[in-house]
Amino acid sequence: MQEMVIYGVSFDIVGKQPIVLLKTVDGNRFLPIWIGHPEAAAILMRLNGSSTPRPMTHDLITDVLGELEVRCVQVAVTELRDNTFFATITLAVEGRQVEIDSRPSDALAIAVRAGAPIFAAEEVIAESSIEFEHEVEDTEEVVDRFKEFLDEVTPEDFAGDS
Repeated sequence: MQEMVIYGVSFDIVGKQPIVLLKTVDGNRFLPIWIGHPEAAAILMRLNGSSTPRPMTHDLITDVLGELEVRCVQVAVTELRDNTFFATITLAVEGRQVEIDSRPSDALAIAVRAGAPIFAAEEVIAESSIEFEHEVEDTEEVVDRFKEFLDEVTPEDFAGDS
């Protein structure tokens, strides 16, 4: 597993589908994951420091976990199967860890609320990530290159040979 950070959320120009872009902490590999509009809004809202007058679903889940003294330890994108990413949410409950199956979008929305680290399996990164050849520090440059990439890519491009 490699630790990742949410680098940003963008939109697939062709299908107008939101994409969350994860970046390896120790490198220049970027993992695009197509997500739903509500989850994109939930992630962006938290990343931008915004809130709603009433708790949204991911806020509610995080609040319930906190009230039950359950802590989100980490989330992980665990596999890509049939063009679908899979993830887990690891919770600390009464001295033990419990893994819960999740969509990556929901796991990421909870991670940003809980301050939990995000990981991706080596196989997922090897199969589906994009690598920039030089160190990228300019966010605008990454976004421009990512938009160019999105102009030409479809979700089927990430299907494995399995």
